[in-house]
Amino acid sequence: MTPAIDRPAVTSARVASYGLAIVTLLNFLNYVDRYVLVAVIPRLKTDLAISDFQIGLIGDAFLITYFLTSPVFGRLGDRQRRPALIAMGVAVWSAATAVAGFARSFVQIMGARAMVGVGEAAYGTIAPTLLADYFAPRLRGRVFALFYLAIPVGSAIGFLAGGFFEQLYGWRAAFFIVGGPGIALALLALTLPDPPRGALDAATATASRDDRSFGDALRTLLHARIYVWAVLGYAAYTFAIGGISFWMSVYLERVRGLELARADYLVGLVTVVAGLAGTFTGGFIADLLRKRLAQPDLLVCGISMCAAVPASWLALSLPDRNAYVAALFAAEFFIFLSTGPINVVLINSVPVLLRAQAMALSIFAIHLLGDAISPPVIGFLADRWGLALAVRIVPLAVAVSALIWTVTAVRPPRAAAVA
Repeated sequence: MTPAIDRPAVTSARVASYGLAIVTLLNFLNYVDRYVLVAVIPRLKTDLAISDFQIGLIGDAFLITYFLTSPVFGRLGDRQRRPALIAMGVAVWSAATAVAGFARSFVQIMGARAMVGVGEAAYGTIAPTLLADYFAPRLRGRVFALFYLAIPVGSAIGFLAGGFFEQLYGWRAAFFIVGGPGIALALLALTLPDPPRGALDAATATASRDDRSFGDALRTLLHARIYVWAVLGYAAYTFAIGGISFWMSVYLERVRGLELARADYLVGLVTVVAGLAGTFTGGFIADLLRKRLAQPDLLVCGISMCAAVPASWLALSLPDRNAYVAALFAAEFFIFLSTGPINVVLINSVPVLLRAQAMALSIFAIHLLGDAISPPVIGFLADRWGLALAVRIVPLAVAVSALIWTVTAVRPPRAAAVA
């Protein structure tokens, strides 16, 4: 059941609920297509005769185009009709996912995954801004929690579907099967409502678009200091979650001795259950604290990541299977707890007519400093010292994120005015 909304007469709860349902469905598909690759890495590695470092670079092919093209779509998203841009993105990433199944070389699979990044950049920068215009600020924690439930569910289905279809039909078929539906669903994005930007915010802008140059917009965002520190903590978070999600199935197969399908199933099951529980809980806790605390979203993020530090370390250290699975569940629960709240911080701490560009800048930064480098860094370390040691870098990144978010929540820097 979607939350009720505070709204002007021109916007209905039914329209807002419909918009939330569609963008959440597309976000689910987004993460299925993203994570199907992870489930078939060992087979792809053998078939194409590539190294662990090259596997990391394949993950980077998506991320590099994702964060490089995000500023372009952020700029367009603050000025053009958003549903059309989202529809284009969904069609591109879905077609590129299917094309990956035809790859016969390292370069070809790199190219296909790079185009997935272009498509997802259009969606990732713009969809959160639509949600901010569908729902009032007091409800955004739970709304964003519902939207970001697609991350654990989509990621888990990507793991599970990739492993299932790979086992039955081979890794190429996994790409064909999960990529196909998105091409049709792109048409659904064209039906999304596109309300006035900032209509539900207290400081509603009077213009329909911001006429600042790209340089002026960037300077404005960099002076929103809570936004800047939130992004830096998000980068460390993304480094951790990107590294562990990319390598966890391989780690369980290679280090723990599990069969690949079993490893994919285990990672998928833990991710979907812990992710659902954590993401859903985080948004609601932040909304409950909103009337009592100045920075409830950041405080929830900081505390949750502090709890994730020991849990993530134990998940990679404990020898007993039941023990390390329980620790992995706890780590993912606490990490996903911050997903909704941190994105509310990003939306609420910037001018309403710069929100798509703010999301684009955050995407650029968190992937450049986060999961664009963590898979190849772990792969590089694994080639030299073994995967068991290489993955220990993940809890260190979690600790950095916890420190930044907690300090910023407790002693927030002076933020620029939002207008």
